[in-house]
Amino acid sequence: MPRTIATLTLPALLLAGAAHAQDAAPASPPANCPQLPPDAGLTWEARSSDAGDFCQALFPDGTEAFGLYITPEATFEPVRRNRAERGYTIDGHEVTWYRAQIASQPGVQARETTVELTDGRHAHIWLQSPSQAQLDGTLKLVGGIHFQGAGIASTGD
Repeated sequence: MPRTIATLTLPALLLAGAAHAQDAAPASPPANCPQLPPDAGLTWEARSSDAGDFCQALFPDGTEAFGLYITPEATFEPVRRNRAERGYTIDGHEVTWYRAQIASQPGVQARETTVELTDGRHAHIWLQSPSQAQLDGTLKLVGGIHFQGAGIASTGD
C-alpha cells in the first residue's frame, strides 16, 4: 500500500512543480522572435539553438497561426513556378508567398516565403490555413509582425 501512495504522489508533485514553473515564466516575447501584431491575441513559443531561432505564433487555443525560422544562411529557396500571392507585406515590405504542399493534409492551404534581415540573417516564414477563404486573413496577420532591431533588407522574390 505505501508503494502505491508514493507512486501517485510523485506525479502530483511533478505536476505542481511544472505549474509553478509556468507561473514564474516571463510574459515578454522571446528576444530572438519578431514582435507580434498588436491586439492579435497571439503568443510565441520559441526555441533557440546554434543553428537558429524557431518561433511559432500560437492562437489562444494553442493552434499554430504561423511559424518562422531565423538562421544565418537561407533555408528556403523559392521556386518561381510555385508563386501564389503577391501584394502582401511583412513589416512594411512587399513579399511574394509561395505554395507549399503537405502530403498528409491535401486540403490545407500552405504558404511560405523568405526575407533577409538587415543583420544578414534570413527568416523562413510559413503558414497553414484550413481553407482558401481563411488564407487572406492569415496572410494579413503575418504581415503585422515587426523585426525590431533587425529590419528587412530584402525579400525572396
